[in-house]
Amino acid sequence: MHQPILAVVALGCLAAAVVWGRSARYRHKLLRRVENQSGDSDLKSIALSDYRKELHTTILYVALAVSFGVGAFVAEPAFWLVFGLVFIPIIISLVFGRNFIKEARIEQSRSELERRAQEVLVQEELAPKRWAARLAPEDLPDFAGFEVGRVYQAGAGLMAGDFYDVFRVAPTRVAGVIGDVSGHGIEPAITAFQAKYLLRVFLRQYRDPAQALEELNTQMSAMGHTEEFISLCVTVFDTQAGTIRSASAGHPAAWLWHEREVRPLRATGPLLMLDPKASFYSREIPLDPNDLCLMYTDGLSEVRNGEQLFGEERIANALRRDPGVAADVLCKSLLEAAIDFSSGPITDDVAILAIRRV
Repeated sequence: MHQPILAVVALGCLAAAVVWGRSARYRHKLLRRVENQSGDSDLKSIALSDYRKELHTTILYVALAVSFGVGAFVAEPAFWLVFGLVFIPIIISLVFGRNFIKEARIEQSRSELERRAQEVLVQEELAPKRWAARLAPEDLPDFAGFEVGRVYQAGAGLMAGDFYDVFRVAPTRVAGVIGDVSGHGIEPAITAFQAKYLLRVFLRQYRDPAQALEELNTQMSAMGHTEEFISLCVTVFDTQAGTIRSASAGHPAAWLWHEREVRPLRATGPLLMLDPKASFYSREIPLDPNDLCLMYTDGLSEVRNGEQLFGEERIANALRRDPGVAADVLCKSLLEAAIDFSSGPITDDVAILAIRRV
């Protein structure tokens, strides 16, 4: 009764030997390719180890197939031959065991290095996104009585220098801020972060945004980053007084839809950190329901098609064409228009912020 069972087992081992043998053949081809094309000794060791393991498994199954075959078809099997065949892969394991373990450790070390390298790459990829989420967040709180739209697109630089902010400075006053730090990289991004959150403090401290800009300019200039400059626009909506008060430090003109016309809110002082003693002033305009203020960084207005700029007038005309459009839709359509206009990829950061009193 045992003979048919041994025969089946022998056939199973033979089939396994064929499978592992084919795998060993492919591993051998890979080993030859690595030896011919790669100078990495660790990679060669790993390829050789893989081939030896596949070959070892093939030999083991061949030995088992022969042994069980002998047991199935020979009445009095030569047990010395059976056990001798089984001992062949055991001897191979004992001889090459140390090499197998050493190569396994090399492979483990290599895998660990690759995992750590991948983690570093992931962190480098996530860092700009995390900075952008702080400087130009996609999610902003809802403000009763206001509709807020925004859009941000990172340029070719590793870190963002553009930022925007919308926050309540008093129960009846909401501030909208947009700014741009010169340069690209970690230093301008840190400067933008500092400016954004310092300005929050000063706008709560001073009712006039021009005073807040003067204080911010003094504090940022004292940090000694002489190679950096900040353009920044602040608008404060006061629903109790029924006004909008704006101040701008060398920033591109914001556009205000008021009394059925589009009017510019141009700079009221120089760039921040240009002169620590610079003076700024603010302008105050009546605020009516459905009035909308559109602010953006120069990454939008300076999009190029050859020698031609997208320009401030195209931005203003977009607001003139459909002043009642939702603030979010206005921002997204402006970015899409700039992308269509551009003769190539937009390499600078682009931030757009629109606030409407409803």
